[in-house]
Amino acid sequence: MNPEKIFTDTNIFLRYLTNDVPEQADAVEKIFRLAAAGEILLTTNSLVLAEIVWTLESYYRLSREDIQAKVLAILNTPGLEVADSDLILQAITWYQEKNIDFLDGYNEAWMTSQGIKTAFTFDQKHFSRMEGISINIPV
Repeated sequence: MNPEKIFTDTNIFLRYLTNDVPEQADAVEKIFRLAAAGEILLTTNSLVLAEIVWTLESYYRLSREDIQAKVLAILNTPGLEVADSDLILQAITWYQEKNIDFLDGYNEAWMTSQGIKTAFTFDQKHFSRMEGISINIPV
């Protein structure tokens, strides 16, 4: 029998990653153990990961390096499926290496996966760091 698939929200990851509410972090650890044992299958998506990055930046004020490490830990959590994990992995790599916003990195990874080479944007700062992407600024 296949394990039950359960959506995992942003706050679950944040409690575990930050341990700012220890009793909740302990409860989340139990969930992760069930998933690792194959008793349940956790699943989440790119919007949750984007919210995690934003919260770790804006509220917890973590460095890009620390945020990247936490996102990589999520992507490597046994018993957790992350939709578009390949795009998220590329986005978090570029977030750190190119010093661009996580969402811009995700958009670049998505565009590349779709064979899109041109973007309409007013964000020259970040999009100019994207290799192989032409920028069109509406006038």
